Amino acid sequence: MPRRKTKSLQRTLNPDRKYNSVLVQRLINKSMLDGKKQIAERAVYDALQMAAKKVDSDNPLEIYEKAIRNLYPQFEVKSRRVGGANYQIPFPIHGSRQQHYAFMWLVQAARSKNGMPYAQRLATEITDAYNETGVAYKKREDTHRMAEANRAFAHFARS
Repeated sequence: MPRRKTKSLQRTLNPDRKYNSVLVQRLINKSMLDGKKQIAERAVYDALQMAAKKVDSDNPLEIYEKAIRNLYPQFEVKSRRVGGANYQIPFPIHGSRQQHYAFMWLVQAARSKNGMPYAQRLATEITDAYNETGVAYKKREDTHRMAEANRAFAHFARS
């Protein structure tokens, strides 16, 4: 079995029921706890409606897609041991890995907030990502900042 998920090993997701979008389905799957998909589905749909209301838009899918695109990281850092020292080496990210990080950060940020229902927390985080603010967007910026700071070690990636 290869270390990387090749095209043949990747599972194809069916789009969600309401918006017919694979991106929404991935968010539902990431939000799901203990296999309770209907609860996660309801929370995500409510969150998308609330987010669209906050931004004064009639298309929640458009708001959501722009928010997710704003969260896509371009670089990540990986530790590598070279000559007895550990270096943080920046690597570019593409495709499904960008999506994975974006969804992970969005759900983590929503779960870390307290004092309101999950749908409301997720809606707040989606609008924050849309406006390029918030905890998830800050995580992306921190990742980019770390990659930029360690750009001098990029030549270790090729060896």
